[in-house]
Amino acid sequence: MAKAFASREEIAAHQLAKLRELIGAIIPANRFYKKKLAGIQTEFASLEEFSEKIPFTTKQELVADQGSNPPYGTNLTFPLDHYTRFHQTSGTMGAPLRWLDTPESWNWMVESWGQIFRAAGVGASDRIYFAFSFGPFLGFWLAFDAGQKIGALCIPGGGLSSEARLKAIFENEITVLCCTPTYAFRLAEVAGFGVPPSGDPASARPKGGTPDQSRVRKIIVAGEPGGSIPATRERLEKLWPGAKVSDHHGMTETGPVTYECPAQPGVLHINESAYVAEIIHPQTGRKLSASETGELVLTPLGRPGSPLLRYRTGDLVQLGNDPTCVCGRSDLSLRGGILGRTDDMIIVRGMNIHPSAIDEVLRPNDEIAEYQAVVKTRSSLCELSLRIEPKPGCENAAALALRLETQLQAIFNLRVPVVVVPAGSLPRFEMKAKRWIHG
Repeated sequence: MAKAFASREEIAAHQLAKLRELIGAIIPANRFYKKKLAGIQTEFASLEEFSEKIPFTTKQELVADQGSNPPYGTNLTFPLDHYTRFHQTSGTMGAPLRWLDTPESWNWMVESWGQIFRAAGVGASDRIYFAFSFGPFLGFWLAFDAGQKIGALCIPGGGLSSEARLKAIFENEITVLCCTPTYAFRLAEVAGFGVPPSGDPASARPKGGTPDQSRVRKIIVAGEPGGSIPATRERLEKLWPGAKVSDHHGMTETGPVTYECPAQPGVLHINESAYVAEIIHPQTGRKLSASETGELVLTPLGRPGSPLLRYRTGDLVQLGNDPTCVCGRSDLSLRGGILGRTDDMIIVRGMNIHPSAIDEVLRPNDEIAEYQAVVKTRSSLCELSLRIEPKPGCENAAALALRLETQLQAIFNLRVPVVVVPAGSLPRFEMKAKRWIHG
């Protein structure tokens, strides 16, 4: 009989033991934390005492440290020749961070990524296509190594056009597609999925194959909010018939953190065998209880070479209520996945608006090919407007814009102007989408 999932008590005991090992490894040798924790008693009898004694770590601190001690900063526990992996954050929210890993920490993260595949039901019989550029961003390389470790056939799509990637997906009978939610939409758009055929037979013929010829049964997404938004999932699954969307998230600084609950789409479990997680009020730092939306704080337990203690991720999440999930796991659950970021929220006439909320309104609409949000500040007041690019075949773009304005007014109690733009005028994205323009 298979062993049941770890209880809350077992999880806490494991985390406490691993935390003590981590602190013991980094304090004598890691210059960053030796300085940061100077004068602080680093022995603790419980997870609560750990949170009370150890201060937060912020990205701003790490960026400043690397700026003062180029190129890698002082947050390195071992001599430089112990490190074999280099990765870098995207830099979409400021200066990018460089991150180094030892073989041991890399293997630890590969195992964590394997949990994402296992929870999604992906195994050795699958053929996984990685529709990524394979640049210095950590997640692509981890996912590829984890796919190999579970025994699946792993096919990289780096350096190829969307047309070439679609051809590879059909010719290799790919069963699992890994990419951002935005790029899954883009591939469907390039393929011609969901577009009414025109009078030209050539334009009506999808590139690579038709939706019913696809063998893709699972689309594993990350990199931006969307995979846990019901409207986004439903539209993706409609465009890719027979495929189910599975969400997860991680960061270059932390590694792969969450996996989707096998029993509840849109709910992410934190892999608590690998991370200590806290949810705090973004302004006060106060620890929040279930059902309150707050900022996710993480301590990776198996990455002593480049450690983080109580790292403020900037990700906004909402903790689930139940100590044990219907899937049987006791790992903390996040309702709706990553809801947004602390630095993404805008306030328009007193109303808090996150990008994911706009996405939820627009994504169910099959007539929209792409959109862009424009944020302008005038006399200290924030104004929001939307640009939409209708799909070919949209019969009345003006009526579509008016309908969206009405929906947005009803949901947010705000007038959000919606402007129709010409076909092909809005940018398309492979990586994290940059739809929000501030000017």
